[in-house]
Amino acid sequence: MTLSFEVAGPGDWPAIWDIMRGVVATGDTYPYPPDITEEAAQAIWMKSGGREVTYVARRDGDVVGTAYIRANGVGLSDHIANAGWMIDPRVQGQGIGRPFAEHVIEEARRLGYHGMQFNGVVATNTKAVGLWESLDFTIVGTVPDAFRLPGGDMVPVHIMYRHL
Repeated sequence: MTLSFEVAGPGDWPAIWDIMRGVVATGDTYPYPPDITEEAAQAIWMKSGGREVTYVARRDGDVVGTAYIRANGVGLSDHIANAGWMIDPRVQGQGIGRPFAEHVIEEARRLGYHGMQFNGVVATNTKAVGLWESLDFTIVGTVPDAFRLPGGDMVPVHIMYRHL
């Protein structure tokens, strides 16, 4: 298995959209509506320019993951990055997420960010929480009942941070 990570181009959008549909449709990890339109998804995920970058992970040439980096705030807060990751549900658990996360974290450092903050890691997404903690992210706060699961249950989200 050959993994590579690169900046996403316009030609990567169909594969990214396929991944986003699969991840968002479950309604248990991202706040985007499960029926998000392609146009809305592209506007959210494919921002680029300056220190806003979208990446793809390729396995043997095929796009199997996507991530973005952007400033978490504006002005005097723009030195802290925010990021989002999605791995194709068909290949989750196959050793792609960790090296891709390590690459994107290093890219954030290279882009001049001093830290990385996640504003809403769903507490029931224990695989993500465990991955981020193993990569030196700390839960700095928890917001109760901040995420509504498809069945209507309300669950907490964690705010997680790592110095770069």
